[in-house]
Formats: sequence, C-alpha cells, structure tokens
Amino acid sequence: MREPRVRTMTAQRTALDKDRWHFNHGPIDIVAEAYGDPYAVAAAHDAAWARFAHVLDELVQELPLLRLPVTDKMRPRGVVARRMWDACAAFSPMFITPMASVAGSVAQELIAFYDRPGIERAWINNGGDIALHLAPGRNSARVGVFADIARFDWRENSGLLTTDGQFELRADQPVRGVATSGWRGRSFSLGIADSVTVLAATAAQADAAATVIANAVDVDDDAIRRRPASECKDDSDLGDTLVTVDVPTLAPSQVRSALDTGAICAKVLQKGGLVWAVLLVCQGQWKLVEPLCSKALKTELPKTVGSVFA
Repeated sequence: MREPRVRTMTAQRTALDKDRWHFNHGPIDIVAEAYGDPYAVAAAHDAAWARFAHVLDELVQELPLLRLPVTDKMRPRGVVARRMWDACAAFSPMFITPMASVAGSVAQELIAFYDRPGIERAWINNGGDIALHLAPGRNSARVGVFADIARFDWRENSGLLTTDGQFELRADQPVRGVATSGWRGRSFSLGIADSVTVLAATAAQADAAATVIANAVDVDDDAIRRRPASECKDDSDLGDTLVTVDVPTLAPSQVRSALDTGAICAKVLQKGGLVWAVLLVCQGQWKLVEPLCSKALKTELPKTVGSVFA
C-alpha cells in the first residue's frame, strides 16, 4: 500500500496548460484538470492547491495509527485520515490498513473544491487513482486503459488517442472514483493481477476495493515469487505479510482461474454496494464485472489491457 513519508521539501505546483496543474509534495503526485468557466476553473485550482499544501503533514502526524489494521478501538482525527479509515473499515474483518485507501482519499479531498457553479467536469489523478466531478447534465469523462503504463506521459495531450482500451463515465452514473491495483504497481499486492480497475461511488472506496480484489486474483504456483513486505520496504504497513514480487508466465488455465477468483470477490463487493464495475487483467486475459443497474458501462476493450488514467 502507498504511504506518505516525512516531507523533504515543500509542496510545489506547475501549470501544464490552461486547464491542468501538476501538484507535488513528497510521495504525493497529482494532476488536476477541470473544464468550464475560466474564472471558476482558476478559483477551483487555487482552492485545491491551498488545501493540498497541508495534506501530507496531516497524514504524517497520524502515520503510526494509519499503518495499523482497521479496528473499532481507535480512529484517526484528520479529515483525510478518517476517510481512509472509513473506506477500509467496510472490508473488516479481513486484514487491511487505512493505507490501502490513501491515494484515493487524497484525490477525493481535493475534488470537492471543483464542485461549484461554472465547472462542468473535473478530475484529480493521484498516480492513477482518480476522483471525478461531473456536473448534472450531459457531462462525461473518458478513462483510458494501457497495457503498459510506462507508455503514458501525462504531459501529452494525445494520450487517449493511443490507449489499448477506453470506457466512458457519465454524470448520471453513480461513479465518482476510479482506482487501480496490482502487483506491477507502486503498491504491494498479495495477488498476481497485472491490474484491477474499480469504478465506485468515491475515490476512497474505489482505492480500498481495488486493493482487496487485486489480492484475490491469485493461484497456487511455486514459481510465483513472494517476499515479506518488511523485506521489500522496512516501514511497510503490511509487516511480514508475503507480497508478490515476480510472476512468471503461467498456463492460460491458471490465469483464468485467478481471474475467476478475483471476479467472485468483485461480485460479492458489488452486491454489497462497495463497487459499481470492475475490470480485472492478468497476462493478456481480462474479465469485466459489469454494473448491476441499467446504466450500462460503455467500453472499448481489446484483447490486452492494463493500467488506467483519466
């Protein structure tokens, strides 16, 4: 799971163009994008930036508690920390710490500043975990899917033209959060998924659910390499829990079995109202857990898909 460290520098921001800003503070790396009335967009960016400058320090103050498994005995004080805690508490009693929801919770904190008159749509992309604002009406956002996230450069404007797949989110759909988890990402995973992308009501909820479902995409094979998280990162919130560090090419039947297991987990969470739709990817195979409601998800998916950005 991603976790903030004590800052080594002050927060910084850079304008990418008239609609987009890059915010950075230690491990938190965000692209904020909005469309609508130019004055409203500028005001929202300024308000989000003012809040962003304090988020990391607040999280660091409660970091020891945020690294512990979620229980009913203790709860953090900060707004973002409580959001992390609440999002992960929905998955109790399974082992999960609030750090499973940190990126989505930060993105969700900032997107609130774009919910104002004059802004049609906006998103906060926190390393691939995304919070959305879509004003009522015909507003929508396209989310691109990459087989290789290294190909994506957020400084380019043409990214969506070269994706491996896409799906569209509309204002009338109950989705305002998108998150991705998998063993290849910057977070530790217990499973073998290249990526599990979750669409949910909030970014915090999507982030926690993506972690849980990605952990479930698994199969027994001695060739899969795992190590204690503490050996991979000495301050990991996972302690000595075994995490996946390498997955060799598996038999197609093994991959299908792992994806089926993950899809079962996704459907259980979907029935519990914790996710809206889920895309699971492993070694060139994918499964899509579609929405239960009538507001169908418009997708364009190829044979090979992977990580996500907005």
